[in-house]
Amino acid sequence: MSNTAQGLASKRIQSLLDANSFVEIGGSITARSTDFNMEQNQMPSDGVITGYGIIDGNLVYVYSQDSAVLGGSIGEMHAKKITGLYDLAMKMGAPVIGLIDCAGLRLQEATDALNAFGEIYQKQVFASGVIPQITAVFGNCGGGLALIPGLTDFTFMEEKKAKLFVNSPNALEDNHVSKCDTASAKFQSEEVGLVDESGTEEEILDQIRQLICMIPANNEDDMSYEECDDDLNRVCKDLENAAGDASILLSTISDDHVFFETKKNYAKEMVTGFIRLNGMTVGAVANRTELYDEEGNITEKFDPVLTTKGSRKAAKFLKFCDAFNIPILSVTNATGFKANIHSERSIASAVSDLIYAFANATVPKVNLITETAFGSAYIAMNSKAIGADLTFAWKDAQIGMMDAKLAAKIMYADADISVINEKAAEYAALQSSVISAARRGYIDTVIEAENTRKYLIGAFEMLFTKREDRPNKKHGTV
Repeated sequence: MSNTAQGLASKRIQSLLDANSFVEIGGSITARSTDFNMEQNQMPSDGVITGYGIIDGNLVYVYSQDSAVLGGSIGEMHAKKITGLYDLAMKMGAPVIGLIDCAGLRLQEATDALNAFGEIYQKQVFASGVIPQITAVFGNCGGGLALIPGLTDFTFMEEKKAKLFVNSPNALEDNHVSKCDTASAKFQSEEVGLVDESGTEEEILDQIRQLICMIPANNEDDMSYEECDDDLNRVCKDLENAAGDASILLSTISDDHVFFETKKNYAKEMVTGFIRLNGMTVGAVANRTELYDEEGNITEKFDPVLTTKGSRKAAKFLKFCDAFNIPILSVTNATGFKANIHSERSIASAVSDLIYAFANATVPKVNLITETAFGSAYIAMNSKAIGADLTFAWKDAQIGMMDAKLAAKIMYADADISVINEKAAEYAALQSSVISAARRGYIDTVIEAENTRKYLIGAFEMLFTKREDRPNKKHGTV
């Protein structure tokens, strides 16, 4: 047996945790099976290192699969070590981080391995919404093992060697890995949306450390705060110029410009991630119409509409925030829904998920309207109608049924252009202006863009002790 991978499994844990903080659990456990001459194989720790440690003062539980032991395959005792780790994490209220490098189920143990593997799924389901679950894929993660990242909250993936798949790319009809590598980090992050971030091992482990420091340890933890050295009243000059790229806007208003973006390569028209406001972690969901590179050049443009992928991405993120009592900020700039035949197959269902997630959340919810907020897309993006506690709008924002000129063309279909322009201006003043919406109570405060940070900080501080009940039921069905 090579010690290379075994050392790598340990090294990953050591690189992830604070120095000298890891304590191994079950290091002497090995497989019970003796079928197919299994007793002749050396199986230290049965192919998975499990234990606990510290990340910047935060307790976490970690398992790291050892590909040197039968390819890191999951046998009965291997799985039981992981489920035992979940039991401890649930008792203590601390996150579980899985570092995956595995050949799949151990064939020599057959149904014993299969049953124990199913028990991992069950523990993940029980832990969902109670403690954060994070996976990082460094080698193979195929077949039923690929469902483990699907049951966790955040997934990271090494960009070159890692493979994540239910069915191998070569097993797909009319496909080959050279044609479309469906197991690659690129495909899983950009097309599937399962992977939050990809990169080198060092980059991934650093991302996990940052994430752990941003989120609560469990659903009853109120310690996702830190001291804020940034000016609470900091003026964000020229913030209106960042309205198109919400990732820049969110970074600008956040304490010390900290923004942890999730699933950033998937459905880029919808931005999700965590910021800090006066030391408090806030989950942000925002529409995006432009994407800039580091030099400030526009690299991509998007229509200001809700899409199927963007809506589902946001809905999943919102459910995590609500489960772990993280306040929600929405940044709205939407005029409608994606309109094509492909989108029509799923857009109603996806936007329904988004509406449900916003409306069902009982945490503090604040909406910021930056440019346009039209029709049902505006309603779906955390409007007061579905439960926003406070809504702010920049002074030049437009809120209403639709674009004023389009409304005029519909109402005065037979009129000439001069009449349409006149009626469009009238409609804009009476129905689409931010002042009109504020007079009806749909906007709480009209603000200057540069003052956004201080208004949001004040709003979330006021909403800190929010309590809101829902009808008594087992759960919803959306």
